[in-house]
Amino acid sequence: MVGDTDDEIEARRHGDNGHRAVPHTADVRIEAWGVSRESCLVEAALGLVESFADLTAVRATAVERIRLTEHADDDLLTALLDEVVFRLEVDGRVTVDLEADTVDDGIEVRLALAGLTDVEITGAVPKGVSWHGLHIGPDPYGWSCAVTVDV
Repeated sequence: MVGDTDDEIEARRHGDNGHRAVPHTADVRIEAWGVSRESCLVEAALGLVESFADLTAVRATAVERIRLTEHADDDLLTALLDEVVFRLEVDGRVTVDLEADTVDDGIEVRLALAGLTDVEITGAVPKGVSWHGLHIGPDPYGWSCAVTVDV
């Protein structure tokens, strides 16, 4: 991805997954990468949460499964991130870990959740996902994505 450091490129060559926040005017921009589409989606969601919360000492108190049936990869990315934001805004729960697996009609995601009061908030809480500049797709090392999050 544009702006990758030599360390990140080397890690990706070895099959590592990851994410980072990059500077963006008044919003948060998340870049993520993985060896598969599903691992890239997971990293994007973790990057979203880590942009506003410190998860180092947090344990999940609940687990939920959701099925996302969008057919286009960019729709899957936005649907997953919207689910994370929805649980935060409506239920007061933060996604602290997740897994995604391909199923016949989309992906199934396991969300590990903790209460908002159990999480240290370190940044602006996301309000939604922007379609402007959204990207997800295969690249030379697996999959990568980039998304801007409204805060």
